[in-house]
Amino acid sequence: MTNTPTEDTPDRPLSHEHSPEAIRKRLAEPHKSDYTGDAVLGAIDGTVTTFAVISGVAGAGFSPVAALVLGIANVVADGFSMGVSNFQATQSDREHLDQIRREERRHIELAPEGEREEIRQIFAEKGFEGPVLDDVVDVITDDEEVWIDTMLREEYGLTTETRKPIHAAWITFVAFCIAGSIPLLPYAFADLEPDGLFAASAVLAGLVFATIGWLRGRVFDRTPWKDALGTLGLGAGASAIAYLLGHLVESLINVPAI
Repeated sequence: MTNTPTEDTPDRPLSHEHSPEAIRKRLAEPHKSDYTGDAVLGAIDGTVTTFAVISGVAGAGFSPVAALVLGIANVVADGFSMGVSNFQATQSDREHLDQIRREERRHIELAPEGEREEIRQIFAEKGFEGPVLDDVVDVITDDEEVWIDTMLREEYGLTTETRKPIHAAWITFVAFCIAGSIPLLPYAFADLEPDGLFAASAVLAGLVFATIGWLRGRVFDRTPWKDALGTLGLGAGASAIAYLLGHLVESLINVPAI
């Protein structure tokens, strides 16, 4: 049996070539923003919250119609809320980066020697010294944009590549709606008893959780089944809490069946 190479195997294929021409071509390409995290965030949260609603409804003993109505409302409203929240968070990251960039530009204009000294000390800490250090400082500070980008990365630990807020929001919303709708499918199309509907929904939710985890493991070059089990455990825990709370609230205040 052939083992699939993982991060622990030395024979794992490299992600790109290292010939001079391949390196030159790769470095010349514009950087592409990675929205994998936005998709994973939306998909996991969509599945967790939707199945949590279904679990709470089942725990309270409400009708399947109530689960379907509340589940659809959750998918649309909470998905939109997640998209807006991610838009604002991504926009805030860009605004923070722009603010620091403007501040660094101002420092270079008003205190250039102090900023040169910062570059010198940063690269001295990396082991550069003597004429080589002088050359590094001269090359970096000769181009203001390179100078600013270097300070952003080295002094503040910021990345100069940011995701587009509207793309991050849209991907989060779509992933939320698609993944969050799957546990509702039995309630929309199946004619089963409430317990059967809940069991079918639980199976679908479990498959979604495991699939998201498995794909995340593949994308980030980790052991897929470990990520699948981790994500499945997260969803199962959230759903169990929702079910127990629904049952507890129903028993305490005797909510009428709907």
